[in-house]
This record gives sequence, structure tokens and C-alpha cells, in this order.
Amino acid sequence: MLLYPLYASVRAIESPSKLDDEQWLAYWILYSFLTLMEMVAAPVLSWIPIWYQLKVAFVAWLVLPQFRGASFIYERFVREQLRKYDKAMGKGHRISPGKKNKFVDFVSPKAGEHEAY
Repeated sequence: MLLYPLYASVRAIESPSKLDDEQWLAYWILYSFLTLMEMVAAPVLSWIPIWYQLKVAFVAWLVLPQFRGASFIYERFVREQLRKYDKAMGKGHRISPGKKNKFVDFVSPKAGEHEAY
């Protein structure tokens, strides 16, 4: 659940294709969500005798390149929910170009800072 996705993610970053980047970014999003859900629902899941086998099968489906399950779920469900959220919020939630965003200013490198890399 971690070693192959980690290896494949590094390979995807180094490849010129954006398709594999999408697959592995979607995998990490879904795996994080699954882990959080599992932490919250642990008392209930402990009563399901085949939970770990189901989880392994699901994660294998997400990971294996033959299925591209992570991309499928992201395209079919996550992206759809994001689009609904964007429509519900309208354009008003975006930051206008004239306004300053303190967080973006904090994390963005200042002029000359990136030269050390």
C-alpha cells in the first residue's frame, strides 16, 4: 500500500506525461481519505471480520495500472463533487488579483530565495 505507490509516484514525477501524475496524486488523496475514515470508524470496522481483506483488495484496485482505480474514482466522484462545490460557491470565493493573501505570501519564495536551490 505504500512501497509501490511511493516508487511509482517518484517515477511519475520524473516522467514527462501528466497522466501518471494524475493517477498517483489521486491515489494519495484517496489513500489519505481511506486512512482518516478508518481511524474515525475503527470501533465499527473492528466488528467486520473481513475488513482488512476488503481494504487490501480495494487499495490493490486503486494501485494496479491495469485498473487505474484511483483515477477512475477521482474522475467519477471527487472531481464531480468539487465542481458542484465550485458552482455552489460561485466565483466569490476566489482571491481577486488585487488583494493580498497572507498565507500565499508566507509560503511563496521571495525574489532571490530560490537561487540557492
